[in-house]
Amino acid sequence: MLGLLASLLIMFYMSFMMVAQFKAGAVVMKHSWPGAGSREMAEDIPAFKLTTDARESLKDQGIPAETVEKLAALDDKGFDSEKDLRAELAKVLPEEGVKQHAVAIVGAAEQLDWQYLIGLGVFTLTVVSYTLLGGFLAAVWTDLFQSVMMLVGVMLLLVLVVSASGGPELATTAAVAKLGPTYAYGPGYDPTGIGRQFLPVSLAFSFFWVWVYSGVGSPAGMVRIMAGKSTGVIRKSIYLLAGYNLMIYLPLVVICICGRALIDLPAGKTDSIIPELSIMTTAKLPGGSLIAGLILAAPFGAVMATVSSYLVVIASGLVRDVYQRFINPHAPSQTLRRMSYMVMIGVGVIAVLANIRPVAYLQVIVVFSGTGAAATFCIPAIMLAFWRRATVAGMISSMLGGAGTMVMLYILGSQGFGEQNIGAASAFRPYFLLGVDPLIWGLAVSLIAGVAVSLITTPPPAETVSRLFDVEPKLTEKPA
Repeated sequence: MLGLLASLLIMFYMSFMMVAQFKAGAVVMKHSWPGAGSREMAEDIPAFKLTTDARESLKDQGIPAETVEKLAALDDKGFDSEKDLRAELAKVLPEEGVKQHAVAIVGAAEQLDWQYLIGLGVFTLTVVSYTLLGGFLAAVWTDLFQSVMMLVGVMLLLVLVVSASGGPELATTAAVAKLGPTYAYGPGYDPTGIGRQFLPVSLAFSFFWVWVYSGVGSPAGMVRIMAGKSTGVIRKSIYLLAGYNLMIYLPLVVICICGRALIDLPAGKTDSIIPELSIMTTAKLPGGSLIAGLILAAPFGAVMATVSSYLVVIASGLVRDVYQRFINPHAPSQTLRRMSYMVMIGVGVIAVLANIRPVAYLQVIVVFSGTGAAATFCIPAIMLAFWRRATVAGMISSMLGGAGTMVMLYILGSQGFGEQNIGAASAFRPYFLLGVDPLIWGLAVSLIAGVAVSLITTPPPAETVSRLFDVEPKLTEKPA
């Protein structure tokens, strides 16, 4: 029961992250398309746009000519959602006309970004193929090479954007001049001008927990740790990764500050900042397209590394932890291998379908996936590794308590409950109880539930505990 619950929760959180990662890979591929241009991003193309030709085609569908003429007021206007388009239709057509013809008009206005879709297909084919062929080792080795490419790309882009913007100080003052003082001072930038606090003190405090425990609680991160041949290698990697992360994340902060000074991006379009900067800053350099390609390999490599690890974990969860454990315990290895291939291909197809209409903010989905997994698995993992009194019932309660708290707070926030003017301006958002990120509440509930239930349930057998915790296990009999 514990294994099945863990597998299902892992796949639940990873499904959100996979959607975000596939979109990111498709955006980079679209940017790299010959002749795409630095401003022709998938996000910049509206979901609905009624062109003159599309409007005229409505006559062939039986819509009266006078109705079509009234729609001329909408020619070449872009709308981010069907709701926005229908609201505009209500201004130019009578209520009866909207009821009769809205479906046909919405269908004619719907846009497809073919370069983005081709990029999505190329990305999916590439990552799913090499993960199918190489499995776990493919995920580990591509992680290594792509991490090196990330470092090279970030360092190249740092030099280019700092030079183009005149340095961090000038970039900050230029961004403040464009966006107002809230960009550089607390409680954070307010793109909508409604008094939003992007980063109040309570959320700033939460971030010290979010990024640390999101890493500790990530099952995909455990895949990488399993690749270490000994605990000595893992200890050394802690020092190596501390320096590596310093060289990745601090330059990205500077790069994005400079990006605000160099490029005007409307609210909701910030996912494209790194690809846009890559092409803009290399356009006039000798061999600029090659340099841009090296830089774009950085975010692309990060996405590929994440997706390959997640494909391995999801396939293993479904095939080993669900199918083999509960449905067919004696399944031959050939059947398990074939099912793993089918799961990986199926996950790729689902991710593609979910990204035909990409989400607006990658950040919000990534945060939910990471913090949700942390609230669910972090406390049980610590209990398992360090507390001899932990029980199966306590672990199950801890996981359900953390996951339930996270999901409940996100449902409440997405339904408009509580303060809506803090954090990112997104429809998919949590309820920040007392202004604190849901992860803090999820970890607290997970800890209380895990400890309380473990203390009131029967402890595990002393011999089993000794095998796991003691250098010289206290065995009552010789192990078989």
